[in-house]
Amino acid sequence: MAKIAALPSDVLPRGIRSRFIPGINGLRMHVLEAGYENPDRPLALLLHGFPELAYSWRKVMLPLASAGFHVVAPDQRGYGRTTGWDTDYDGDLRSFRLLNLARDALGLVAALGRREVAAIIGHDFGSPVAAWCALVRPDIFRSVALMSAPFAGPPSLPFGTAIEGANASARQAARRPDVHEALAKLPRPRKHYQWYYSTREANADMRDCPQGVRAFLRAYYHYKSADWGGNKPFKLSSFSAEELAKMPTYYIMDLDKDMAETVAPHMPTPEEIAACAWLTEEELAVYSGEYARTGFQGGLQWYRCRTESVDTAELELFSGRRIDIPSIFIAGNSDWGYAQVPGSLEAMQESACTRMLGCHLVDGAGHWVQQEQHERVSEILVDFLRRGAGAVA
Repeated sequence: MAKIAALPSDVLPRGIRSRFIPGINGLRMHVLEAGYENPDRPLALLLHGFPELAYSWRKVMLPLASAGFHVVAPDQRGYGRTTGWDTDYDGDLRSFRLLNLARDALGLVAALGRREVAAIIGHDFGSPVAAWCALVRPDIFRSVALMSAPFAGPPSLPFGTAIEGANASARQAARRPDVHEALAKLPRPRKHYQWYYSTREANADMRDCPQGVRAFLRAYYHYKSADWGGNKPFKLSSFSAEELAKMPTYYIMDLDKDMAETVAPHMPTPEEIAACAWLTEEELAVYSGEYARTGFQGGLQWYRCRTESVDTAELELFSGRRIDIPSIFIAGNSDWGYAQVPGSLEAMQESACTRMLGCHLVDGAGHWVQQEQHERVSEILVDFLRRGAGAVA
């Protein structure tokens, strides 16, 4: 099979290049770069989420480069033009566990000939990967910016179970109703999107949907953005069916609908599409072209590792450990992502990150904050990087 070519330069802003770096933890990794002309610049590594690509960082890469950084954004394992990962639902699921994704990032840093990274920046599912990089290798990753998905800390080991009376408490916890069973029993039966994404059918539901990948992605991106007026997140009191069901259907879906059916009623009008400056039709074509070619299964494997607890045991090795390097959190003010797990935002600020320099909710942005409000996000990141990494313009 012929090797996939680099991303054409005509779809990239001038000053950003596309290239491949082989031998990265079994991957031939596709990366976008800005500020690469000077090899002495401090490195900023940008990790995308789902369903995104390295391309999702195109609007902030040049401002970071102008601030004095060598900026690198890879297509992560399972995405875009990076190859070497298993495309099969029944394939190598463990290769998508969080510590191996962190190993991918570390391997990229080593291949670039770097001993440290000034900042690792992750959005959506890239946020926990960035957090784990910061947690396990703070000697290499010197600061971390988390976007849209708060990091509440490593999973905790069962504590105090040998103390008299603890077994009664454990039995009481075990009798709590299963949230997925409870969601399905609501008057309007529902299901959690991450568990739907873990099903065998999810990839084909989106890849082969009646409206086509391009229209599916347009509706999906619109529905989770500030352009959709219904995105008004608020604090949920608990991870219960009744509370979770208050979120939009892209998170808590109707039980009888797949994701393509869920977002279809929220397809923006032609006038709304024409007014969408943060995602033009030409930019959307890059995403739809990549996902039409690869499908979605690579990204969906990340969700399966979580819902099937593939890596929980090894992550518990870090139980109680905190991120002690400078950190920052950024999300759109209209992004349910920061509120979807009750208590996670507070846990990140109060305990998981000990040197948090700011928590920014950006007006006029939903989930795709670095695209919807790229100028404001770039300002926040440059300020953080200059304080945390000491770069100069």
